[in-house]
Amino acid sequence: MSPDFMSGANEYRPFILALALALALAELIWRRWGLGRGYDLGSAAASLGVMVLGIVPKQIGALVLGTVLFALSWLAPWRMPMDDWRIWVACFLGVELAYYWFHRCSHMIRWFWANHAVHHSANEFVLPSAYRLGWFGPLMGSWLFFAPLVLIGFPPAMVMGLLGINLLYQYLLHTELVGRLGPLEWVLNTPSHHRVHHSREEAYLDCNFGGVVIVFDRLFGTYRAEPEGRRLDYGLVHRLESNNPLRIGLHELGALWHDVLVVPGWRQKVAVLFASPADSERLAESSRA
Repeated sequence: MSPDFMSGANEYRPFILALALALALAELIWRRWGLGRGYDLGSAAASLGVMVLGIVPKQIGALVLGTVLFALSWLAPWRMPMDDWRIWVACFLGVELAYYWFHRCSHMIRWFWANHAVHHSANEFVLPSAYRLGWFGPLMGSWLFFAPLVLIGFPPAMVMGLLGINLLYQYLLHTELVGRLGPLEWVLNTPSHHRVHHSREEAYLDCNFGGVVIVFDRLFGTYRAEPEGRRLDYGLVHRLESNNPLRIGLHELGALWHDVLVVPGWRQKVAVLFASPADSERLAESSRA
């Protein structure tokens, strides 16, 4: 992985973390004393715990992602320059498209959902819930969705940098304090769109997968608008009532492993791993009956 890229990212990390914590504190104050809405401090602390426990595995995952992308870049028939703004724009759109399909598959394939479910485990939609990120994404193959970008010539450092911006931007989406943003709602992923994404209500499951932009959801039919006049119910369909960071980080991986062991035969085991979460659970349940 490029040392310059890594050192540049590390240079701003303390500032980004301090800003994120300051915004979370401001949200806490505003919710409790401005809106009288309440704030689950235990859940917020659990989100921080998930982040802290994930530091080492996520650093390993970043190393895996970077190593794989830089290795694959040597197979590209040409390499696009880093100093052309048009390449940056094209790469931004490419990263957004790749992220859309990665995020969509993280909901539709249980193997990926086992890692992504961590992010949906918070029952209150506040900024610290954004810290709940799965620990094993690159180790479970998330790099597959971004590999085509380097194989067609985009620089790996550009892809990883824009992916980092994509994820940082989404931190700001995890709040109920920002309403609809007018015409921006047509193009950008906004807090309103992301609130829908985190709803556990049946009508709003598996939608609004965009990162910075919402255009691919509109294009591929996965866009849902936030309902007027009421708050959504957040969290997992099978609600997780735990503030234990280890349980939050590993509960769905443990459930997947248990279901793989339950079903007989390798074909059914593969089906449990790669079917949709609902179909996978039904298959395991039928084996228990």
